Amino acid sequence: MPNPLQPQPETALVSRDALLLAFADFLSIDVSAGDAATDTLQTYRRQVEQFLKWCDRHDLDPAQLDKNDIKRYRHWLINVRRFKPATIALKLSVVRRFYQAAVEHRLLPINPALGVKPPREKRDPAERITFLEKAEVEKLLASIPQGVGDHDPVRLLQTQRDRALLAIMALEGPRTVELHRANVSNVIQQGQHLGIRVEGKRNIRIVPLTPEIGQILMDYLQTRRNQGEKFIPSTPLFIAVGNRAGGQRLSRRGIRLIVDRYLT
Repeated sequence: MPNPLQPQPETALVSRDALLLAFADFLSIDVSAGDAATDTLQTYRRQVEQFLKWCDRHDLDPAQLDKNDIKRYRHWLINVRRFKPATIALKLSVVRRFYQAAVEHRLLPINPALGVKPPREKRDPAERITFLEKAEVEKLLASIPQGVGDHDPVRLLQTQRDRALLAIMALEGPRTVELHRANVSNVIQQGQHLGIRVEGKRNIRIVPLTPEIGQILMDYLQTRRNQGEKFIPSTPLFIAVGNRAGGQRLSRRGIRLIVDRYLT
């Protein structure tokens, strides 16, 4: 009896059993370094079962799918099942690993799920930071260079901006759009402490800053002054850095990219 995990000739059809055996091998050896919890393994199996049922309903052989078929599966997840982006990301990652197991067992030449990405998460990136534990916030901020002694003015400005931006988002909780709209004139004195007057969709409020975060923000603004920037009331509080958009207001997309850079 032939071993279904043996490499198949190019003209031979790969059976579903062979694909599932390769995936089972992946589950037992690779997931969580071979020590996955039962719930984790069940989640992986359920996602693959759902994918294979979708293949059956559309009369598709999972061993013959191409990238466009995986995109059609994604379309079904989005528009028919209406799953959230995070759920779709999980399902696609399992399908991608299902096919990667087949490639590693030389059952298939390529992984058709590679490069098929989930829809963009529309949740405000500020929320991803707000829910971090204190120790996670400290680790996040520690991952950003201090910039002290950096002789590259662009890199110095970028690191100080990132530290100020993420510290305020993580510990004070303003939304992305609020920091995008804020100007230097919105930094106000509240007694002995600083605050930022921010404007959301429906209201205007003051975001109080701790002395430590206030100092981080002041250091960033002072570096901008030292590099020759002249402030007027409409000067953006956070600016882009670099040759193309340097000095312009940091966009919401720019804030999202900064968050992604340090959280992933």
